[in-house]
Amino acid sequence: MTNRNALTVLGRSNSSNVQKVMWLLDEIEQPCVRVDMGGQFGGNKEADYLAKNPNGVVPTLIHGDVVVWESNTILRYLANHFRANGLYPTDSVGRSWVDRWLDWQLSSLAPASRNLFMRIIRTPADQRRPDAIEEARAQNAELFGLLDRFLERSEYLGGASFSIADIAVGPLAYRWFTLPVERPHYNNVQRWYDALCKREAFRKHVIEIGLS
Repeated sequence: MTNRNALTVLGRSNSSNVQKVMWLLDEIEQPCVRVDMGGQFGGNKEADYLAKNPNGVVPTLIHGDVVVWESNTILRYLANHFRANGLYPTDSVGRSWVDRWLDWQLSSLAPASRNLFMRIIRTPADQRRPDAIEEARAQNAELFGLLDRFLERSEYLGGASFSIADIAVGPLAYRWFTLPVERPHYNNVQRWYDALCKREAFRKHVIEIGLS
């Protein structure tokens, strides 16, 4: 019989999308089993996995009989199910602030971050193209500049308190601050990132994993 409360995350620990799910689960103190999947572990293109997640990417959340895919949808699902209202407001205005940054992370920051990451970390040194790296670096710098201007008037992305919006963007901020590229000094992004670095769950599921 299926344990209706059991939580399983399918996905490798060095995926930024898996990291944010694991980070949230730690923040809300919900134990789970994580199964290595995707990347060097494979398995995400096999029929059994595709029956759960037709996109064949990670992560996939299994919660009893419920299967959820798309990382930011998983964040919303977990916050709603476990009533983590402090991390995902129930009022329409507060929720809209969190939702817009979740969407921005997926539509704008994630593609730019992935380009920079892939062109450095996943490309052999002798095959790296400085012009392509610079193009991606400049795009990320522009996006973090946008973030910096917003954070000039807000403590966190969703407002005065930490939320799943910060969890969604945090792993990509780690990459930005860790990749060997030149970065403009954005005071507000730095202050926000320093606050994330003080959170044990962020250190455990993002910083300690490193770049690979």
